[in-house]
Amino acid sequence: MFLARFNKHMNPNRFIIAKKFVPLQPITTPMANRTQYVVSIGKEAIAALPVKTYPAGIRVIDTQEQAREAISDLSQEKIVGFDTETRPSFRKGHLHKVALMQISTAECCYLFRLNKIGIDTVKPFLENPEVLKIGLSVHDDFNALRRSGNLQPDGFIDLQQVVKKFDISDISLQKIYAIIFGERISKSQRLSNWEADRLSDAQQAYAALDAWACLHIYNHLKKGEFDPVASPYRHIFEPDTPVGKHSPSSNN
Repeated sequence: MFLARFNKHMNPNRFIIAKKFVPLQPITTPMANRTQYVVSIGKEAIAALPVKTYPAGIRVIDTQEQAREAISDLSQEKIVGFDTETRPSFRKGHLHKVALMQISTAECCYLFRLNKIGIDTVKPFLENPEVLKIGLSVHDDFNALRRSGNLQPDGFIDLQQVVKKFDISDISLQKIYAIIFGERISKSQRLSNWEADRLSDAQQAYAALDAWACLHIYNHLKKGEFDPVASPYRHIFEPDTPVGKHSPSSNN
C-alpha cells in the first residue's frame, strides 16, 4: 500500500531542485483540509529514545588530490546523502562560509573540508543532475555555499517535501529520523568549531550521520517500509497546537 503511495505521490522528479525540472512549489492547502491526522513527535518523546550510532565508514577529504579522487568515485553513484556544516557565529550579522560538506553513500561518508580545499573541485558534482543528492532544507545549504562562489545546484531532493506525503509534519532531521526509526540523532556537536585544524572523532561521526541519515530515510520511504497509519506518533491534527507539540493521543 505504502510503496504504491510513494510511487503515486513521490515521483522523485517532482522534488528535484534542478534546471530541467519544475521548481518546488510550497504546499499552501491548510493541513486540516488535507488530512485528519498528522505524524509528529515531541521533545520529551525524542529524549526517551536510544541514541543512533553512525554505522558506516568515514573519509576526511582535506586536499585537492583527495577531493578529485572522491568526486570521481561519488560520480559513479546514482543517489547519495548530502549535508553541510558551518562554524557558528556568535556575532550579530557575521556569517562564516561553509566549512564542511558531507556526501554519503550507504557504506561511507566523505567529509569535504571546504575551508581548506575550497568549492571549485566539488562544484561540478553539486551541479551534476545525474547523481541524486538527498538533503534537508537544501535551499539553506545552497545559500551558505554561495558565500564561497557561484553555484547552480542540480539533482537535489529535499526530504522536507518528501515526508509530507507520509503525513509527517515535523521538518527537522532529528524528529523525522525519530519518527521513522525510533532512534535519536544527537545534536551535541552542532555548535562546535567546524574550522578546527583537525575534526574530532565526535565531530566526524556527527557530520557523517546527518548525511547518511538523509539517504537512509529516503531509501526507507521509497521501499514502502514506513506506514504512517501504524506510527505511534500519529494523532489527530490540532490547528492551534504548534508543530511538534502534539501528544499522540490516538493511533486510530
